[in-house]
Amino acid sequence: AATLAAEAAAAVGRYAEDAETAVAAARALRRRELLRTACADLSGLIDIEEVGQALSSLNDVTIQAALTAAINKVTLERREPFPTRVAVIAMGRLGGLESSYASDADVMFVHAPLPGVAERDATDAAHAVAEETRRLLARPAPDPPLQIDAGLRPEGRQGPLVRTIASYKAYYDRWASHWEAQALLRARFCAGDADLGREFTALVDPMRYPEGGISVDAVREIRKLKARMEAERLPRGADPALHTKLGRGGLTDVEWVAQLIQLRHAGAVPALRTTRTLDALRAAAAEDLLDPADEAVLAEAWLFASRIRDALMLVRGRAADSIPTLVKERLLLARALGYPPEGTEDFVEDYRRATRRARTVVERVFYEG
Repeated sequence: AATLAAEAAAAVGRYAEDAETAVAAARALRRRELLRTACADLSGLIDIEEVGQALSSLNDVTIQAALTAAINKVTLERREPFPTRVAVIAMGRLGGLESSYASDADVMFVHAPLPGVAERDATDAAHAVAEETRRLLARPAPDPPLQIDAGLRPEGRQGPLVRTIASYKAYYDRWASHWEAQALLRARFCAGDADLGREFTALVDPMRYPEGGISVDAVREIRKLKARMEAERLPRGADPALHTKLGRGGLTDVEWVAQLIQLRHAGAVPALRTTRTLDALRAAAAEDLLDPADEAVLAEAWLFASRIRDALMLVRGRAADSIPTLVKERLLLARALGYPPEGTEDFVEDYRRATRRARTVVERVFYEG
């Protein structure tokens, strides 16, 4: 990651007065590294956890390059020193260092005005930089875009794109919901001002790692929300047994188990204070908060679902969450997963078996535990 960051920073530095060219160079670097990671993945040289780490680090570097280019551009347009510090907080799979080849970048933007600067002026500049960062990473180009999704910010898409630390604190102190505390379990600094990033994570730590854990009522609400998601969010016509993200025993099932354990116990158990799903499950098992056999079952299903989602992108060239029904696509997918030519349906049965076992654990640990 350090080598990539240095290479991207050098590219941005060469084109300090041309944001589009600077970010085009960073996106070309990202394309090269996507190919390198995919080759290592398909060759069996790295496992799916290492793929997620590599892709997330690559996205961090790319966002940093675009943020720097955006600040340079806005500063030139304003013809005065940039008035605020800006940090990008990774959320979702990016925050968990679990990005896939098709992942958007879930983030939140935070800023802190420099001494003597009016907050409105600083906020206008920070907003311009956030919008420009998103534009530069999504604009049509030969290299793959990196879509910035800020939908997990306070008030969602209706809320301000950028807030000050004080504004985040005021919101979370007064309005924060249980799902927001759960989403913040994956929050980590990924680009911009590192000191500001640390201030933000320190701000949200008491919320995501509450002393004494969350209340019984909060646990009940989280379970109701999960049940509603299962009923409403699965795409029409999708087979719940073959949908890797929202299906039974899939990614969301396993992640919610890990996150509920964190919300209940991370305040007292520092080992649970991680943004990564499997690390949280391992820590829970090590601290006798989860049966090691259950941890193994959940991890197997999560890893399998993650491998299939990544392989779908590599085989089809576009994002997908469900195992395809077409025989030709299943054959290609099976080969990408390392199965022999005659094993086209074997991986489907293996996946069904792994997720059935995981769902049994989810129903016992998440809904009843």
